Amino acid sequence: MTEFELKLEIPPARLASVEAALRRGMTRTQRLRARYFDTADGALAAQGVVLRLRKEGRHWVQTAKAPGHRPLERLEHNVTLGSRTEALPELSRHDGTPVGERIRQALKHQPDAAAPDLTLVYATDIVRLTRTVRASGALVELALDQGHIAAGDKTLPVRELELELKQGRAAGAVALAAGWCARHGLWLSSVSKSQKGQRLALGQDFGAAVGAEAPRFLRQASGREVAAAVVAACLDQVLANTSDVAGGCSDQENIHQLRVGLRRLRTALQELGALAGGWGDQGDVWKAALASVFRALGQHRDRDYLLGKLQTQIEAAGGPALDWQDTLGALPGTAESVRSPAFQQALLGLIGFVHAAAAEGASAPDDTSPKKFLRKRLIKLHKQVLTQGQQFTALPEAEQHALRKRLKRLRYLAEFAQPLFARRKAGAYLAALKPLQDALGTYHDEVAALQVWQGLSGHDPRALFGAGWLSARREVHVQSCQQACDLLARQARPFWD
Repeated sequence: MTEFELKLEIPPARLASVEAALRRGMTRTQRLRARYFDTADGALAAQGVVLRLRKEGRHWVQTAKAPGHRPLERLEHNVTLGSRTEALPELSRHDGTPVGERIRQALKHQPDAAAPDLTLVYATDIVRLTRTVRASGALVELALDQGHIAAGDKTLPVRELELELKQGRAAGAVALAAGWCARHGLWLSSVSKSQKGQRLALGQDFGAAVGAEAPRFLRQASGREVAAAVVAACLDQVLANTSDVAGGCSDQENIHQLRVGLRRLRTALQELGALAGGWGDQGDVWKAALASVFRALGQHRDRDYLLGKLQTQIEAAGGPALDWQDTLGALPGTAESVRSPAFQQALLGLIGFVHAAAAEGASAPDDTSPKKFLRKRLIKLHKQVLTQGQQFTALPEAEQHALRKRLKRLRYLAEFAQPLFARRKAGAYLAALKPLQDALGTYHDEVAALQVWQGLSGHDPRALFGAGWLSARREVHVQSCQQACDLLARQARPFWD
C-alpha cells in the first residue's frame, strides 16, 4: 500500500555505463506501455493523484498513486485486470483503500464523484531493465527505464534509474542510491513520469516554484519525531525545486525557493540536533554541502538583483545605462551546483534519516520534551533579537548582518514549533517579524551592492554614480531598520508562554 522509491536521472554520456553495471547480475527486460487518465479539469493531478493503466506483458494493471507522508514515499494500489484487448479505467477499483480515499477527496467537487468522465492525458512507452539486489539488509529492485512520454504530438525522452524498496528498511535503498550517484554522476529527482507527462501535456518544461509548508506532527510526538517531521517538510521544498534546477530550470523564483528551503533545512540541522538525538558522523558533512550550494545559488540571486532591480533604479535616478555582466565574470552553473556529488549525498543522507526515524517509532519516555526544548530556544533567540534591535544604529555592520541571520533562525524555528502551540498566536508573532525581516533584507542587499559598485568604479568611473546613489540611501535604510526593530519590540507577543 506504501511505496518508497528513489529516482535518479542519468546524463546521456553515462547511460551506457549505467546499463553495463546493471547487467552485471541477473536481469529481466520488460516493455511497459501505459496510459494516464484524469478528469477534464485535472482534479486528480491537482491533488497529486495518478491514475494509470499499464500493459505488463500480457496483462493490464490499473494503478492509483498519491503522495505519502514522508519524502519520496507514495501510497499505491494495484489491480490486475487480466489480458483484455482494451482495458478502461474505473476509479471504483480503488474503493476502500488509502489511495481510494485520496481519490474521493480530490473529486469531492465533481458533480458525479462516483463515476466521473475520465480522459487520456498522456502515455508512456518504456523498456525496463530490472535487477533485484540486497543492500544493508534490504531487498531493492533496480530498474533502468528508457523510452518516451507522449502527449498529443509532443514527446519527451525518459532516461532514469529507479530504486524501489521491496523489503527491509529505507536505509538500504538510500545507501545503494548513494553508490550509484557517486560512481555514475547521477542525481536525485522527485519529478515522476506522471508529473513529466502532465507538464508535457500543458506545454511546460518545468513546474512552478514550490514554497515552504509547515511540518506535520502530533502534539505528543517525541523529540526525534518532531525533528524528522521538520526535516521532511524542508526536504519536500528542497527536492521539488532542486529537481527542476538540476534539469536546467533557471527561473529566479525556483532558485529563490530552493535557497529558502536550504536555509530552513540548515536551520533545522543547527537548532534541532538535540531533539534528533544527534545527526551522526555525517552531520557536519551535510551542513557543509548544503552551505556550499546555498552560497553558489546566492551568487545568482545577487547578480540578478544587481543587474536587474538595482541597475534599473539607478538609471531611473539619472545614472548611466550599464551592463556589468562581463565585468563581474561568469558564475558557477546552477544545474552543476545541485548535481554535485556532495550535495546529492547530503540529500540522500537526510532522506535516510527521516525514514529511519519513522521506522524506529517514538523515543524513550525520558526523551527531551520538544515543547520545552523549543520554548527555551525561542526565548533565547527572541531576547537576542530584541536586545540587538534596541541599538541597531550603533551596531557595527557585521553585527547588523548577524541580527538578520538570527532573525531568520527565529522565524523558521517559530514556524517549526507552531504545531505545539496555539496557531493563531504563533501566526500573529510571525506576522510581527515580517516588517523587520523586509527592512533588514533591503538594507543588507544595498550594503552588498554598494561594495560591488565601489569596486567597479576602479575599473569604470561611470560606476561612481551608482556608488554615490547607494551610499546616500544607506542612512535612510539604517533608520528604517531601527524603526522596524522598535516596532517588533512593541508588537511581538511570544506565543510560547
